[in-house]
Amino acid sequence: MSDPTIQTFCCHHTGSKEDLAIRIMDEFNTESYNIVCLVSSTIGILGSIYQIFPCKLSSHSDGFGNMTTSRARNIIIWLAVADLMASLGVLVRSSLWLRYKSIMPLPDDEISVLFCSITSAWTQYFYTATWFWTLFYAIDTLRTIKGRDSHPTLYHSIAWGIPAATTGIGLSILYIPNATCHNLKTVTSAFLRILPNYFATYIPIAMVMIVNPVLYILAGKEVEMTVALPLAQFTSKERRVVDTLKLKFFLINAVFYVCWLPNLVNGVMIWTMWFNMPVKIIISIWYIMALMNPMQALLNALVYRRWNTNGKKYRPTFSSIHKELNLPDELSPLLGSEPPRMQLSPLPPGINNYATM
Repeated sequence: MSDPTIQTFCCHHTGSKEDLAIRIMDEFNTESYNIVCLVSSTIGILGSIYQIFPCKLSSHSDGFGNMTTSRARNIIIWLAVADLMASLGVLVRSSLWLRYKSIMPLPDDEISVLFCSITSAWTQYFYTATWFWTLFYAIDTLRTIKGRDSHPTLYHSIAWGIPAATTGIGLSILYIPNATCHNLKTVTSAFLRILPNYFATYIPIAMVMIVNPVLYILAGKEVEMTVALPLAQFTSKERRVVDTLKLKFFLINAVFYVCWLPNLVNGVMIWTMWFNMPVKIIISIWYIMALMNPMQALLNALVYRRWNTNGKKYRPTFSSIHKELNLPDELSPLLGSEPPRMQLSPLPPGINNYATM
């Protein structure tokens, strides 16, 4: 899992019972926690691999060329790659923690501190990348519906560059120069030493939770307009297509909330209830995070796929909606044809125009 609280456990400590982290560890069953991490990260790895490997393409051609090289497919592949690397980090870290029966390094144990900090940085970096790729999928969805070009170079620059900066800055402040972030003498020193890493972690999560629903609402409205206006009609078939796309957008958002909302709740509770910490509740939230953070990869494999309805393969994609509506190509509202009532420019390939199931 990716959480700043666990990352503070990588610091050197004195073993004093006054240290809140030590008190939490006294009530924390690290073995069961690491087993949960191992199981969920393994499932996450399998889900990521399932997304990355090319799937069997349908035999028909949609006029847009090879679906596996579509802009949507590329975004999903990089999201799955980031999920895969993050899950691998969780798997390695939990395996060694389970082997040596300890999460917190022993006093004066430099090797454990180094291992813990490196694996924490690795996991934090790649999970932050998944948050940005999730954001860019929503952005590119809206741009596709509007018929605008994608910007893969910009996406890659931001999705890999900003996580490197936020992870590097947040963990450097926490660990450098001597990885001593326990028993800080003043509240000010705690804010200056620990809080930046929380910001580096939680601001991207909160940004995606706020921005993505707005983008998908706008995308749903754009689809509805695109379907209805060219033919000046909105029958049950058009409604079914639009409702299916909106449901898919909703589930994409729901998956992100389910996987990452516990992390935000954990952060808020720690910083608002620090002097009266409900330890059992915090530990319960850690178990939820250990289960749901790596499970993001598997859940993504379910929501970013083609869907089945009524026992038939149903593809809620812009390039195939005209088939669902039984319209000839020259009258397809989502192909950007030029029907008598309205002029529309051609749209690029649909954002969901690939198969994953």
